[in-house]
Amino acid sequence: MTRITAATAVSMVVLLSACGSSGQDELQEWMSAQKAQTKPQVQPIPEPKKFAPQAYTQEASTDPFSNLKLTQALKRESAQSASNAALVAPELARRKEPLEGFPLDSMAMVGSLAKEGKPVALVRVDNLLYQVRPGNYLGQNFGKIVTVGETEVVLREIVQDAAGEWIERTAKLQLQERSK
Repeated sequence: MTRITAATAVSMVVLLSACGSSGQDELQEWMSAQKAQTKPQVQPIPEPKKFAPQAYTQEASTDPFSNLKLTQALKRESAQSASNAALVAPELARRKEPLEGFPLDSMAMVGSLAKEGKPVALVRVDNLLYQVRPGNYLGQNFGKIVTVGETEVVLREIVQDAAGEWIERTAKLQLQERSK
C-alpha cells in the first residue's frame, strides 16, 4: 500500500509541476517589447508625372478605317497575287491529252521500259495500256510528268489552294504489282 501512495504522490507532484508557469510570461513580455520598438517604414508614393497633350498632326492623311485605305490595300494585294499567279498557273490554252480526263487514283503504273534510250512508263487506265514519257500530262490537276523511274512516275501538279491561288505539288504514281 505504501508503494501505491508513494506512486500517487509522485504522479501528483509531476502533474502539479506541469501546471506551473512554463516561461510564457517571459515570451509575452519579449513580444510586446519588440512590437513597441518596431516602427513600419512606408515610402511615400511619388507624385504623378505631368501630362503634356500632343497635337494631332495626321488630319490631312488618309483615315486608316476609310474605304479609300481598304481599296488601296486590296489593289496592292491583287497586283501581288496577279504577279504570283503568272509564275505558277496551268496552261489553259494548250490542247488536253487523253489521260487528263481520268483522275490520278484511277490509273496504275504497271511497268517501265526504255524506248530509244529514253524512259517510258506503262500506265493502265480502264484496262487499256498507255505509254507515257516525261513531258506528258496525267490526271485532272494539270499533272505534268517530271521523271519516269523503274518503280514510279513523278508528276508536278498545279492546283488551287483555299485562297484560290495556284500552287505546285508533287504527286507520284507507284508501280502496281498484279495480284492473282
